[in-house]
Amino acid sequence: MTEQIDIDFDFRQDSKCGDPDTDSPKLYETHKLLWSKELPNGKEFILEIKGDSYGRFLLKNNFTMNLSSDRMCPHFDGKYNNKFDGWLSDIEREELKHKVRTIGGHIVFPAHKKNGFTINQARGVSRIICDRFDLTLECIRRFYKDEESPLSKTITNYKDFFDLFVDFKGYVGFFHLQDFIDQQEQIEFSLPFDNFNRPPLPQTIDEYRQYKKHTLDLVEKRNKRILETITSGQYAN
Repeated sequence: MTEQIDIDFDFRQDSKCGDPDTDSPKLYETHKLLWSKELPNGKEFILEIKGDSYGRFLLKNNFTMNLSSDRMCPHFDGKYNNKFDGWLSDIEREELKHKVRTIGGHIVFPAHKKNGFTINQARGVSRIICDRFDLTLECIRRFYKDEESPLSKTITNYKDFFDLFVDFKGYVGFFHLQDFIDQQEQIEFSLPFDNFNRPPLPQTIDEYRQYKKHTLDLVEKRNKRILETITSGQYAN
């Protein structure tokens, strides 16, 4: 299976519409390979790729929900009224865009709405989260601890999905997110964190570069962890 996983592949190259989470066959094949395995609750997670007449993909599974791919870490370029234009060089900007589109920068969430936004949508539209995965992961951590967060309502709507992983440690381990937390299972934030009170976007060029450096490091570590896990034979058929 190691030949089927390229941790440096930029899934934008495999997308007709420009959004790999919508229509990259290679991305969805990689998700299928990675997450079709035993869950922390002891049951098998069996995934199949499902396409529609518009060329969009979903992951159908043996439980109750379909899943879709989501880019974990935003690059912010071209967003927020072009607020960040010129904050990074062209080379720095493309380096970040490339890295977050490798497999280490993608995860899956339930695809269909339940009483409002999906998780993908909710974290994207929230002015408190602004699509940042570290803040999203903090919300997921709090869900497992029965603590409130800006995404509490949305995450609770998908309790059946998160229950598959039993607890936060199970969720982190299943999706190879160990480098996103410390030894006390606290989140490794990409920017200073003050209980969701400070703006989630970088406020200065230095903060943007800090966010970029930390994001590149986390995604690279996750890519290596994925490759090492595959090489170890965990996914052998």
